[in-house]
Amino acid sequence: MRASRIAGRVFVYACLAVAAAAFLAPLLSMVFTSLKSMDEIRSGNLLSFPKTPTLDAWRSVWNSACIGVTCGGLKGYFGNSFLIVIPATLISVSLGALNGYVFAICRFRGDNILFGLILFGCFIPFQIVLIPMAGLLGLLGLAGTIPGLVLVHVIYGICFTTMFFRNYFVTVPGEIFKAARVDGAGFWAVFFRILLPISWPIVMVSIIWQFTGVWNDFLFGVSFAAGSNQPVTVALNNLVNTSTGTKAYNEDMAAAMIAALPTIIIYVAAGRYFLRGLMAGAVKG
Repeated sequence: MRASRIAGRVFVYACLAVAAAAFLAPLLSMVFTSLKSMDEIRSGNLLSFPKTPTLDAWRSVWNSACIGVTCGGLKGYFGNSFLIVIPATLISVSLGALNGYVFAICRFRGDNILFGLILFGCFIPFQIVLIPMAGLLGLLGLAGTIPGLVLVHVIYGICFTTMFFRNYFVTVPGEIFKAARVDGAGFWAVFFRILLPISWPIVMVSIIWQFTGVWNDFLFGVSFAAGSNQPVTVALNNLVNTSTGTKAYNEDMAAAMIAALPTIIIYVAAGRYFLRGLMAGAVKG
């Protein structure tokens, strides 16, 4: 019996190791390629460790690579992405938390219909809203600007964050709200002093969801931002498709790694909170 358990455990870990290797192989290939010179890339294979690692490709795409008709590297567009993702995430998560709180504890005529319409917004494809959103940004004078792109992501993200918070808040025992009201706590006191302190799991889920979605977005970025206001995903596409003679695979891989670093870091640093938040909602539901 003990031997069979050990054998079963070994088999499971072996399967996990194979799966991890399969998932990590493309990432390792990107990292190794970005650290090689073009001569070494032509003479080696994709998964071979660089013989003489160099950061020249990283420095080139960060500082001086030509993106479209502009030569200035990714650094400006990388900063644009942070100017977009930080306010868009904070605003959409904050409004979603407030909306979820209202839908969880307040009962009014048509509340279920209104929440259903918000849920419907989660399933609207990006492509459908491009033309009406472009018209709205034009009327507001925000077309082609970073604030306009922030507004687009806030509007699209509120549906998801509202759903997350509402579904989490309805699992909170109603006795907590009754006790708070007996103690004289009002609408905002219950929200800030009772609900938010116990809602960090779903807050982290919402932040990671929004951060990842906004940072990785390409369609809204290429549609609603122009020139130097474009996010790093659009700049990456322009860089890779810029024809300058010989294809520099090391620079393409370095640029892709730079664009992916923030999402990799946030999942490594806060991934356990993301899983914990999802599991907490599942268990309470």
